[in-house]
Amino acid sequence: MSELTFEQMLEESFKTIHAGEVVEGKVIDVKPDEIIVNIGYKADGILPKNEYSNDSSIDLTTVVKKDDPITVKVVKVNDGEGQVLLTYKRLIADQGSERIKEAFENHEVLKATVAQVLEGGLSVVVDEVRIFIPASLVSDTYEKDLSKYAGQEIEFVVSEYNPRRRRYIGDRRQLLTAKREEAQKALFEKIKVGDVVTGTVKNVTDFGAFIDLGGADGLLHISEMSWGRVENPKKVFKVGDEVKVFIKEISGTKIALSCKFDDANPWKDAAKEYAVGNVVTGKVARMTDFGAFVEIKEGVDALLHVSQISKDHIDKPSDVLKLGDEVTAKIVDFNEADKKISLSIKALLAPEPEKEEAKEEDDADEVSVDIDAVIAAEAEEAKEEN
Repeated sequence: MSELTFEQMLEESFKTIHAGEVVEGKVIDVKPDEIIVNIGYKADGILPKNEYSNDSSIDLTTVVKKDDPITVKVVKVNDGEGQVLLTYKRLIADQGSERIKEAFENHEVLKATVAQVLEGGLSVVVDEVRIFIPASLVSDTYEKDLSKYAGQEIEFVVSEYNPRRRRYIGDRRQLLTAKREEAQKALFEKIKVGDVVTGTVKNVTDFGAFIDLGGADGLLHISEMSWGRVENPKKVFKVGDEVKVFIKEISGTKIALSCKFDDANPWKDAAKEYAVGNVVTGKVARMTDFGAFVEIKEGVDALLHVSQISKDHIDKPSDVLKLGDEVTAKIVDFNEADKKISLSIKALLAPEPEKEEAKEEDDADEVSVDIDAVIAAEAEEAKEEN
């Protein structure tokens, strides 16, 4: 039997390793960009920074020190320079993949910090495994700009697990949806019509504002924003405003809200305040061909018919009036049930004594004016002309 040479005996004294094998080692040197590891092999192992972590800004001397034990995975037995190429992050990723698998199978809620905001969604890292959360699964409402999530810690579940393709998909939307449904159920169990509640303006449209009541949104329609006239809801409310409202109606999961509280109702003492014969002052709020509507109090408009503006003949109100003009007139008709008031300026004008007919006409001016009849007649006349 031939004797082994010293080199052969030395060669056999080292263990054999293979690519993909997990080995235990000891750190023998650390540089900012690489770690030298003794793995009990004839050549030392090299662990570059990019195989230690996905964080390119990391300084390895701050996380590892000489003589530290370390478990690594062999990437190449010979990296071309006679050294063994090692990886730490891939080992952690393999272990992380198992962790993600468990979370996927058990529907476990994971928590991680958003590492990147991408064009199509968010990227998070869990145990060196990168998980992608598509934009459609980030929230339970559409969000065009996801930049606010950068660096934010979020919760999600794994909705797709495919290690062969390295495809790991997260879903945050279903958690938010479940929480919203739970909060909605709790809200509907405690609210009823007539309740006064406080909410936050979530969105404002041309027809109203959606108010977040903490579990469900309620609609505050433009007609319910004030006893007065609201031309543009966006001039009254903005997103984030806190508002006090009362629940006007509940229909299924729909909630109708109102700001028109009874104690602020301008028609509350209207019978006395706007009795026929009273003289009032207001501002022209809007005009039509048949008359001008005068706001005599916030939420209370009265019709000044074109025939009641002056003793002289006037074709249309805009010939003598403009929006915002202040006018003083006498109330000649009051209909509390329909919330209609008729005014007359002519009724305040002194009669002409030399014309008995004119006096009689003035007396007639103080009788009730049927607003509906006037409007209907004007509409019929316009129809015939067309």
